[in-house]
Amino acid sequence: MLKAVIVDDEPKAIQSLIWEISNFSDEIEVMESFTNPDDALTYLNSHTPDCLFLDVQMPTIGGFQFLEQLRSIDFAVVITTAYDEYAIKALKFEATDYLLKPIDSDDLRNCISKIKKHNERTFNSSKLERMLINFNSQFDKKKITINTDGKLLFLDIDEIIYIESDGNYSTLYLQNEKKIVMTKKLKEVDAILPEHYFFRIHNSYIINLNKIKAFIKNEGYVIMDSDHKIPVARQRKSDFLEKL
Repeated sequence: MLKAVIVDDEPKAIQSLIWEISNFSDEIEVMESFTNPDDALTYLNSHTPDCLFLDVQMPTIGGFQFLEQLRSIDFAVVITTAYDEYAIKALKFEATDYLLKPIDSDDLRNCISKIKKHNERTFNSSKLERMLINFNSQFDKKKITINTDGKLLFLDIDEIIYIESDGNYSTLYLQNEKKIVMTKKLKEVDAILPEHYFFRIHNSYIINLNKIKAFIKNEGYVIMDSDHKIPVARQRKSDFLEKL
């Protein structure tokens, strides 16, 4: 059975959606519902449902701002709104579906089918990724596996100069001025990088320690082989010096 969370500032809208979902009680169950987005953020940063039904227009945090503040999105996202003007933006955020209020039963039924397909694809993709990462880490210590644009890339560690955070995305800066954008937060990227070679030098940056050209102590930044200047966070400076 699918586990769902609802976030909507209107209690009546939540009740209406729960009532519709109850007609599919053998397929989907509402774990929690929230009218306060901050409470929902706290919950979702420690719990992973199968899907999130999210209202776009809320007074304190808009729906798309809400998604940007999540540490990770490991579930299907369904945008719910009374207005159809947000459809394109929902696609940009890779939402699984887009439901117009009042929610029609047929639309909800189709939505549940999409959620199931999304979760099945995600599960199979994650399983394959884990297998390849484990295989790669055992037999090639100089390569890492990157999942981007529906592809698994096997990169030489020496290709990566530094990684920069951009909210829910991270950009890998490679040799020859190439870039790779990943739909992972910097914390998630940091977890798959070998710490012997990489160091999170700032909240927004991870650097390849072998690609440092110079460390400007007085001004608190490093110059990479690509000539990019990366700031060194004061609270990370002593750990960084130990790495050097």
